[in-house]
Amino acid sequence: MSTRSPLYRLILVAVALAMAVMACSFGDDSSESTTNNQSATSESVTAPSDAIRISIIYAPESDLYLKDVILEFNRAYAEGRNPLTGERLKDGEKPIYVEGRSGSSGTIMQGIVNAVIAPNNQNVERPTIFAPSVSHWLALVNYQSGREIFDLTNSPATANAPVVMAIWESRLKAIQDANPGEQIGWSHLLEVLNNPQGWAGYGINDGRTTVYYGHTDPFISSTALSTLIAEYYASAQALGITERRLSMSTVQNSEVQEGVRSIESLIRHYSSRTTEFKEYIAQGPEYLDFVALEENDLIYINQGKTQYNPPEKLVALYPAEGTFWHEHPFGIVQAEWVTEEQAQAAQVFTDYVLTPAVQEKVLAAGFRPVNPNVAIGYPISLELGVDPTQPLTVLEVPEPAVITAVQESWSFVKKQADVWLLIDISGSMEGEKLNQAKAAALAFLEQTESNNRVGLMTFSTQVDIVVPIDNVESNRRNLEQAINNLQAGGDTALYDAVIETINMTNEQSEDGDRIRAVVLLSDGEDTASANTLNSATVLLQGERSKQNPIIIIPVAYGSGADVRSLSSIARASATRVQSGEPENIRSVLEIISSYF
Repeated sequence: MSTRSPLYRLILVAVALAMAVMACSFGDDSSESTTNNQSATSESVTAPSDAIRISIIYAPESDLYLKDVILEFNRAYAEGRNPLTGERLKDGEKPIYVEGRSGSSGTIMQGIVNAVIAPNNQNVERPTIFAPSVSHWLALVNYQSGREIFDLTNSPATANAPVVMAIWESRLKAIQDANPGEQIGWSHLLEVLNNPQGWAGYGINDGRTTVYYGHTDPFISSTALSTLIAEYYASAQALGITERRLSMSTVQNSEVQEGVRSIESLIRHYSSRTTEFKEYIAQGPEYLDFVALEENDLIYINQGKTQYNPPEKLVALYPAEGTFWHEHPFGIVQAEWVTEEQAQAAQVFTDYVLTPAVQEKVLAAGFRPVNPNVAIGYPISLELGVDPTQPLTVLEVPEPAVITAVQESWSFVKKQADVWLLIDISGSMEGEKLNQAKAAALAFLEQTESNNRVGLMTFSTQVDIVVPIDNVESNRRNLEQAINNLQAGGDTALYDAVIETINMTNEQSEDGDRIRAVVLLSDGEDTASANTLNSATVLLQGERSKQNPIIIIPVAYGSGADVRSLSSIARASATRVQSGEPENIRSVLEIISSYF
């Protein structure tokens, strides 16, 4: 390896460390709604009239086994049996009934804090058990509420999942061939990221120099928060700051923060949901190259359980430098809404989840069992791309005050974005459809980070710049007024709109410190363009060879949308078409706003 500048080494070490815990959110995060209030078992088992009722909110990936576990637990009590012993209930022994649902860890954490200190807040959660993907959310509840809501020493792990680097098998082999005899780690992956030739420098010719990856929101996602923490560790290490546990002074160090900002400048785009990245990578190397996942998610993809059939196998790389465990702890809430009787019932359910029979279900779902009486076996196997003997080194989570400081730095260190809203206002959009699109665009603005720059373009027979791109805070009033004044009419010059937006964006800037994106909303086929679909896709494919490519995220709006053309545009930009209808277009654009 050649000698590099301090800044290069900072970026090399730091981004690699960050990516190893990124999971692009693929573990807990927001892959399921946090407002799904339906019990996992209420339709199948009726609670006995004298049952002790308890509730649990758990990380979404735990749905793979916890729904069935809750069902079986409740069924046993409904039949008059103790699920731990299998014996009939004794006189005076009350049955227990568990209501469970999933929710993103960061959102539920804040909901519990609000229930303690701000009970009138819109986000309030009062579970009996909180089971996030990693225990630092429990510590954050205690810290932010100023009370010991969770006994951290008695919140046991229930399912272990190491964070791994998921990489396509062919790409890992290319790196190994370029570094014979070396144990492959994060620095090797970042050599690809920083290689001017990209994968071509490793014998893989796919027409681009950039390496695709991203991560989610550290206020919501466990893996994203771990990513940001890791970036601070790496930035500090690059500056010669060595400490076993990240300190407050290090997080507040301006040079360390600048290093983190340099790392975040390499992001392709963000997302609030793990679903986005999980489905992206399953489509193959064209969409994402290597990302961090919980080990169980990698297994899930290799088992063919996503909506896409991966073109080759993903393999787990456990960096020799270390990684993190997600241990899915069960924290029994110590608050006024949990009675002593409920707390004891929650302990019974916790003990049940730790039994060998349930831990076998945990294993079958792709997690490492925590009960030592259950041996690690299939699907934790090389056949599915993972190594049961790994990881060998585990990194340490900082104190809650430091984690909070890392979160609060997010808006300061994250990569900002330049986003064009490109909205179809042709005649087919007239009426309720355009009204819903306006509401969705306003919701997009409301959710967009204040430091991003946003502009508005429209197209029908011609393409128009309605509001030039500018900082969203200073531009908000102009954007809102222009969106509310949109009127439909004319034909659909879709291809011209795509080409003009790309060319104009390139003329303005190729700033590598900002995401460059176009959110395209269209409801019909092109009827007026001077250019062809091929011209648009060729231009987009050319973007992929740049260090900071423009990405287009198409939204196919309504049943008349030209999904074929929009899919071609998305493939050329290595994104995915989002599907929108008048009744859900607002939520679709709210999700897309989290990309930036």
